[in-house]
Amino acid sequence: MIGTPVSTSSSPVKTTAPFPYIGLFSLAGAIFVSVTSEFLPTGLLNAMAEDLDVGISTAGYLVTIFAGTVVVATTPLAALTQRFSRKSLIVVVLLVIAVANVLAAVAPTYGVLVAARILGGLAHGLFWAVVAAYSAHLVPAHQLGKAVAITAGGGTAAFVLGVPVGTAIGSAFGWRTAFVIIGAVVALLALVIVKFLPPVDHHVQHEAGEERVPLRRDASLKAVILLCVVILIVLTGQNVFYTYIAPWLTEVSSFEQGDVALVLFLYGGAGIIGLVAAGYAADRFPRKGFVGAVLLVMGAVLTLAILADSTAMVLVAVIVWGAAFGGIPAMLQTRMLRTASFRMRDVAAALQTTAFNIGIGGGALVGGLLVDGAGLEILPFVLIVMVAASLALSLTTDTVKDRREKHRLHA
Repeated sequence: MIGTPVSTSSSPVKTTAPFPYIGLFSLAGAIFVSVTSEFLPTGLLNAMAEDLDVGISTAGYLVTIFAGTVVVATTPLAALTQRFSRKSLIVVVLLVIAVANVLAAVAPTYGVLVAARILGGLAHGLFWAVVAAYSAHLVPAHQLGKAVAITAGGGTAAFVLGVPVGTAIGSAFGWRTAFVIIGAVVALLALVIVKFLPPVDHHVQHEAGEERVPLRRDASLKAVILLCVVILIVLTGQNVFYTYIAPWLTEVSSFEQGDVALVLFLYGGAGIIGLVAAGYAADRFPRKGFVGAVLLVMGAVLTLAILADSTAMVLVAVIVWGAAFGGIPAMLQTRMLRTASFRMRDVAAALQTTAFNIGIGGGALVGGLLVDGAGLEILPFVLIVMVAASLALSLTTDTVKDRREKHRLHA
């Protein structure tokens, strides 16, 4: 992992306060519906492409458009809304996401659907800019791994239940019905946030006469940016393949369309294992945990690529892949919160969200281009190369950091 952990002693969180389980689970629920909304098209690409009379890759670009909107809008929206209540912003953006899903459901053309996804992307970007740092305002530094693992459970649950159930609903009743239902659930979770999420004070308190150093001169900024690069590469590689997992299963492997929801369920269910492990590893073995997870992802995806004709081996590999990757976002987010100084947390959260969504959208875009140019078969190999590159960057920068720290201590 990248970055020297920065002291979080300026955090207003009291270490004697009870652990905020209810608030964190409320955040997890909000993340569940937001992530489900983002990735819902993944399991419905075939149906959406047929209904809208577009190609599979064009349907896949809906993920790119959504993520691209997040990339462009997140940091400006986070800056514009800095003075507003974090809790109120979460409620507002969830309601906008609900409206965007309903608009997508009734979209008569691909163009209207694109507009609905852009609206959803605007809200989703601001949502993550707020939520990514929220747990750090609720707990002290030594409990961050546990807190992030709980909130990240919402994202894992989206892959365990949200996307597979949405895929099943779309297969049974049409993809538009799936979007209507997720829109209703998002609105319901907004009410849950109103009731159960504690408000937080996210403003930095300055002592009298204290000089306010510009954020660009913050000591943690370089480490934050390097970590964002690792996030970008990992997520790009992951989504080059995962965005097109449904057509890969039916066209390259030997699965029927009706089996896709079950495979996605197994992938997401296995992610729970990875998330639980991440909650442990992020607080105790952050570097080794990340390295182990990346190596498992590479091995599992290589197995998928080589043994695509074996249904049993594909299922085993999908489970290992889901378990290994399930903990990676939580480990990266925990590291980001520890790397960024307290005053940098909201900015770091916005940059992290941007990096995640460049990876998501860029992966879907690159994957679509590869599908059109080289076929579905190449996608897993591209994933392996990219996550290997992220691991190499992480290990290299950690080595340089350790040498500098050792040199400083002996100077």
